[in-house]
Amino acid sequence: MSGSVWLFYVVRAQGGQADWAAAFLAVAGLVTGLAQVLLGGLALRPAARTDTALAGGAAHRHLRGEGGDGTRPALTVPRQLPTAVAGFAGRTGELAALTSLLESTSTAATVVISAVDGTAGIGKTALAVCWAHGVADRFPDGQLYVNLRGFDPAGPPMSPADAVRGFLDAFEVPSERIPVGLDAQASLYRSILAGRRMLVLLDNARDAAQVRPLLPGTPGCFVLVTSRTRLTSLIAAEGARPLTVHLLPDAEARELLTCRLGPDRVAAEPQAVEEIITLCARLPLALSVVAARAAAHPQFSLAALARELRHTRGGLQGFEGGEVSVDVRVVFSWSYQRLDPAAARLFRLLGLHPGPDVTAAAAASLAGIDLAQARRAIADLAGYHLLAEQVPGRFGFHDLLRAYATELAGTHDSDDERQEARRRMLDHYLHTTYAANLLLHPRYDPITITASVPGVVAEEITEVASALAWFEAEYAVLLATIHLAVDAGHHNHAWQLPHELTEFFVRRGHWADWVAIEGTALGAVQCLGDRPGQAHTHRRLGRALAWLGRYDEAHDHLRQALVLFAELGDILGQADVYNRISAVFEQQGNPTDALTHAQRAVALARTTDSLRSLAQNLNNVGWYHALLGEPEPALSYCRQALTLNRQVGDRRGEASALDSLGYAYHRLGQYEQAIDYLQRACAITAELGDRHRLADQLDHLGDAFHAAGDHDAARAAWRQTLTILDQLGVVRAGTGPGYPDADEIGAKLRRLAEP
Repeated sequence: MSGSVWLFYVVRAQGGQADWAAAFLAVAGLVTGLAQVLLGGLALRPAARTDTALAGGAAHRHLRGEGGDGTRPALTVPRQLPTAVAGFAGRTGELAALTSLLESTSTAATVVISAVDGTAGIGKTALAVCWAHGVADRFPDGQLYVNLRGFDPAGPPMSPADAVRGFLDAFEVPSERIPVGLDAQASLYRSILAGRRMLVLLDNARDAAQVRPLLPGTPGCFVLVTSRTRLTSLIAAEGARPLTVHLLPDAEARELLTCRLGPDRVAAEPQAVEEIITLCARLPLALSVVAARAAAHPQFSLAALARELRHTRGGLQGFEGGEVSVDVRVVFSWSYQRLDPAAARLFRLLGLHPGPDVTAAAAASLAGIDLAQARRAIADLAGYHLLAEQVPGRFGFHDLLRAYATELAGTHDSDDERQEARRRMLDHYLHTTYAANLLLHPRYDPITITASVPGVVAEEITEVASALAWFEAEYAVLLATIHLAVDAGHHNHAWQLPHELTEFFVRRGHWADWVAIEGTALGAVQCLGDRPGQAHTHRRLGRALAWLGRYDEAHDHLRQALVLFAELGDILGQADVYNRISAVFEQQGNPTDALTHAQRAVALARTTDSLRSLAQNLNNVGWYHALLGEPEPALSYCRQALTLNRQVGDRRGEASALDSLGYAYHRLGQYEQAIDYLQRACAITAELGDRHRLADQLDHLGDAFHAAGDHDAARAAWRQTLTILDQLGVVRAGTGPGYPDADEIGAKLRRLAEP
């Protein structure tokens, strides 16, 4: 057997320990020259040849295994971290999280991996490099860095083999001693890292498959990975700890600008700074581009730069940094180009959505695809951080990504395709709102809404609680959608959507929004020349104005509605307008005129077959009798109303009739019956989620308890009333006519506390 073959055989028998060369060369009695060749193949170097890479007492780091004299040859110590970003600011929470992970896992039995993910331009690399420099002294055996180019448009992602080869080069392993094939190279790389304390920064990874061959195999190393995608399989299989980087908080965005421009310049123009932060969507890359422009032109005011951004009208022209790496549009494109066609199309069309977020069903409608396809496309977009799940089931992106998506839609999708997408989206919201509103308030005069086009996916809402939750979640979207409908020329949607929002406006007390949106709706319906639509809109606007105490305007719009309904021969419409006029008089403190108009409403309702309308108006007549100190006729009318409401299954009407009866019994001095009726009214109203009416009924209940001498119960009811008023923003006397007076309830509570 030749010496070299014998040596190979013995090495295999010893399990391939890292210091096999010195031990077995001595046994074989081979020449020193051969030993030097073999030792060099493992990057073993005499100490005299490591002048630039060995440090102090830690310079003689050793390979695994046992040497003949108990010492181990020294290795090159790589220091590959790139220069930290100048003016890095903020990210205190993320930096602390990484440091906490490092400290809590210092004695871990496995390799510690942190996977940092986030959207394009969010500052993942800057964060990772800054943190790595801050903890470099904790890794005396060195720091490795590689840009894996996972999203580089200039070429394909770096192969794991190239990355491993780069790391082996960092340890000065001669090329002729690097084995062929990724598995063998990765094995040699892991052998070198075994037993060492090293930081490995894998930047801009495409996916987990690109990262796995670069992971150390033994404890002692910390691996920090950055990627635009969440590396889910790395988290699941290798136990990587995820850290998602979000948009900067306002304070940290201001800190970034301060670091780049100086505190004096930032402090001198606080309003301009706030506008720049908003227009940059708190995205670090965009802020950096604007800061660079401001730094290059110190004579420019920040207000001028903010105006420049504002005039781009939500586009990306103001964020072109000259080089591709700092051009926001180009950086976004690196993620977009990785999408499959279905996800790319959905991303573009989402630029047409008014925001701030979207559900899978709304996205499906926008794209004209089924729900399963939409969910797959959304998952793809979220995987590349082009879309974020801000709360469970709701997805959105920041304003600059929205601008990028809008640009792409304008260049890739035809005018017809964009119009069709908008129409499907508007139909989605109109038809879902209609269904949800019917659950909240089964009306006696529903309008006929615009028919839906093919490809629309409505939300599935089957109960009152889910309807209220949907309205709460979609409220901002629905308001924005109405304005979009006007801008896009879909005037039917622009007036019909507010109609279906009426009950939610009332329940939540969004009076100012209601008035504003009805003004928009009135303009849209007048463009159509739709007289029934105009009648409905004038009625709603009059009702909304009354809640803001603008009584003259309210009466004016209600009179216009009454004239239109009369010309149309719509008796139910006229009855409801009289009902609304009576409510305005009540809010003005005039129950006499309120009763007169309520009686007219009853007379009209009796000529129709609508039991709902008759029940509502009978209850109103009874209520106004009670307000006028006439409880006996009040009881008669309200009992009729209660019977009819139960007959037609109108729970809200039933609660109103119970409240009126309780109030009438209170006026009669029959407090036990009053409390019973009022408690039943409150229970139904609480179940329906109508906080406005519940506050009113709890006030009545507190009054009844107080009259009955139960002060503890009165105190509890009034405190509940104040809590609801606070939630609704009604905190002063005279705010929100028709509400209980918050100051008066406070006075009631103070009187209870007096001896």
